[in-house]
Amino acid sequence: MYEEGLTWVTGAPELVTAVRSAKQYLTYVSAGPFQYAVAEALALPDAYFHGIRDDLRAKRDLLADGLTDAGFHVFRPSGTYFITTDIRPLGETDGFAFCRSLPERCGVVAVPNAVFYDHQDQGSPFVRFAFCKREEVLTDAVARLKTLAQG
Repeated sequence: MYEEGLTWVTGAPELVTAVRSAKQYLTYVSAGPFQYAVAEALALPDAYFHGIRDDLRAKRDLLADGLTDAGFHVFRPSGTYFITTDIRPLGETDGFAFCRSLPERCGVVAVPNAVFYDHQDQGSPFVRFAFCKREEVLTDAVARLKTLAQG
């Protein structure tokens, strides 16, 4: 058995030794394999990154506008691919219940933000939607979400 911080491993001694060795290297060489990918990315032209930014911005705006039209209060992000919304304008207060019912109600999924809060009651009326999807998926989701505003 091996214990370090909050890490526990139980198994045959040779397996525990292997895990300890791998953990030791991972601790001191964080994301080592990504260094090659980062080096390649740094060589790409600025236009590549501008294209990604512009694409995500357009998708953000498409979903944010659709969520607003569906009755949500939208917090428009500037540095992520998740849009946080307040569900209280829809007459909802429990993000967990809302997210559990959403697929059946309109075939769309969301994540309750309360899972990210130390005091879950403070995050209860907030849910988030991802916009890192194909445009046609977002357009369909917006149309489905608008049925919430219709009752």
